[in-house]
Amino acid sequence: MIIPPQAAGAPGVGVRGVSLVIEDWPARGEAHEVAPLHVHRADDEAWHVMSGALRFRFADDVITAGAGSTVLVPAGVAHTFGNAGPQPSRYLIILPTRLDELIKRLHEADPAEHPAIYRSFESELLE
Repeated sequence: MIIPPQAAGAPGVGVRGVSLVIEDWPARGEAHEVAPLHVHRADDEAWHVMSGALRFRFADDVITAGAGSTVLVPAGVAHTFGNAGPQPSRYLIILPTRLDELIKRLHEADPAEHPAIYRSFESELLE
């Protein structure tokens, strides 16, 4: 399976295997975080920055990963991420199918349901 090159403003496109998902996503040209600080107790997650820069916030550290960087967040590490701004970014997110399902459920649900959804996927909101 191949993710073909995407136009700069194209929405996320990905490939899904039995246990792994790889998605190509754009990030708008402003600094923002995609989720509150959270932790996945049983799943690793990774990002490869293709253009621009992403900002990662951990419980006690903040890093900026520029184009060409790859960031692995092991299970058990509190984190969130987003565009570092002010320029748009493009990145690959590499995650297990369980986390892909978690993200889909969060987008479909009322925010009041998010803590319970995180818990059902062995994850936890921390703020």
